[in-house]
Amino acid sequence: MAKKDETASFVLRFNQKIFENEMGESQVQWRGNIRHVQGGDEKRFSEFDEVVKFMQSKLADLTISAIEDKTPEEQKGVLAKSFDLWKRVAVDTPKMVLETIKDPAKGVAQIQTQINQVSDAIGQKFESTLDQLPDLDALRRASKEDTSAIIKKLDALTLSLERLDEKVEQLKANQDSSPQV
Repeated sequence: MAKKDETASFVLRFNQKIFENEMGESQVQWRGNIRHVQGGDEKRFSEFDEVVKFMQSKLADLTISAIEDKTPEEQKGVLAKSFDLWKRVAVDTPKMVLETIKDPAKGVAQIQTQINQVSDAIGQKFESTLDQLPDLDALRRASKEDTSAIIKKLDALTLSLERLDEKVEQLKANQDSSPQV
């Protein structure tokens, strides 16, 4: 079975705001935005949970498009496995962000390692799910193009049969009107 690899890239920007609260204490606030490179969608955030939800949404869309020929139950199973992995990411990522702020080079390396681990895990889960499915070619539904081609051929066949029926009727009429010998 041919597998299609898809890529989802995100650009994440942080803006730091240092200010004093009403009591004169220094405060720091992190805000930013995240952009889905392939789709161009952007979202501003002030809480990192919003980043995770944005990424989950885009990756879920990507996963759904990759499994759109599967039944809703199969889609739900693959997505559930994908979201289980994201729950782990949601717990670890805020810690990694803080570490990245403290030591950017080390933090970026950790984030990249985690992204690679999640990507590998999702790929393995998806492949194991596909291996458990019955012969998909036997279950394959006709695409819109296949259906359209079949309808066009049926229309052409119907027209040919109608013409053939007319010719047969003409031959019968000619035979009935010709003198009997």
